[in-house]
Amino acid sequence: MGASATILGGIAGMDLTAAERDFFRAADPWGFILFGRNVGSPDQLRRLTGDLRDAVGRDAVVTVDQEGGRVQRLRAPHWTDWPAPLDQAAAGPRAMWLRYHLIGRELRAVGIDSNCAPTLDVAQADTHPFLRNRCLGADPGTVAMLGRAAADGMLAAGVLPVMKHMPGHGRAIADSHHGLPTVAAAPEELEAIDFAPFRALNDLPMGMTAHIRFTALDDAPATASTRMIGLIRDQIGFDGLLMTDDITMNALSGTEAERTRASIAAGCDLVLHCNGTIAGMEPVVAAAGDLSFTAQRRADAALAQRRAPLDHDPAALMAEWRGLTAALA
Repeated sequence: MGASATILGGIAGMDLTAAERDFFRAADPWGFILFGRNVGSPDQLRRLTGDLRDAVGRDAVVTVDQEGGRVQRLRAPHWTDWPAPLDQAAAGPRAMWLRYHLIGRELRAVGIDSNCAPTLDVAQADTHPFLRNRCLGADPGTVAMLGRAAADGMLAAGVLPVMKHMPGHGRAIADSHHGLPTVAAAPEELEAIDFAPFRALNDLPMGMTAHIRFTALDDAPATASTRMIGLIRDQIGFDGLLMTDDITMNALSGTEAERTRASIAAGCDLVLHCNGTIAGMEPVVAAAGDLSFTAQRRADAALAQRRAPLDHDPAALMAEWRGLTAALA
């Protein structure tokens, strides 16, 4: 049997309990995701990431949301507090590379080797506030340019980027944590704007879906839509490892097990389950099953892009980044 087609984040605190260890050993998720509740000190975090990998007996991916601004799980005093991405976009691609390379180095130093970034959604005037300043710009060319810089910076730090939210969340005026956003734009407009940054970065190793319904294309949210996942694969051209956004979010209907089966049936490779207890994760693991042959190929290709960080002086890079962004403070 292979690994489960899941990334699990139901770790209650800063230390792995015996029950959690036993559950993860049996469930064998492909990877893990951490949250603020799991973060204390660098030593504690290194111990936790090591314990998670020991539980599954392999060098499993450990990811996190470390975008900057409101969405960053590792914070001062032990880690850098970063401004929101959109607030720094005007500093250009070199500053964005430095920012995400430094983020990556901080993550890698505590055993985290993936980051759920960059956000390649194109900001609009009415993009919901939960998302807008997490974006990199308001036009697809800028988003693609800065997204490439961010992804390259993380890869150079030994951290796998996860571009999100495919095929584009920028038009959403609702928060998918609380309800299902609906986008009525024409396919031609979506192709020219929303899908364009993802197509430009379709060679990246990992991506995350959007819980959004595109009414001109399908009635189901993209995460659970065979047509939309097919569009991500064929029209956008992404053959990397595709995970769902958090399967527990209220944008999706049905039980979490039903959501999981729908997402895998639609063509997602992995189901991301961020919050819950062992009892809550068990049916999701059962519904997801093992990685498919194709998903395993994509997972192996993503893992092959993990490498040791480049030999740079972090203090010098931070000084350069501060110089490039000083006018934006």
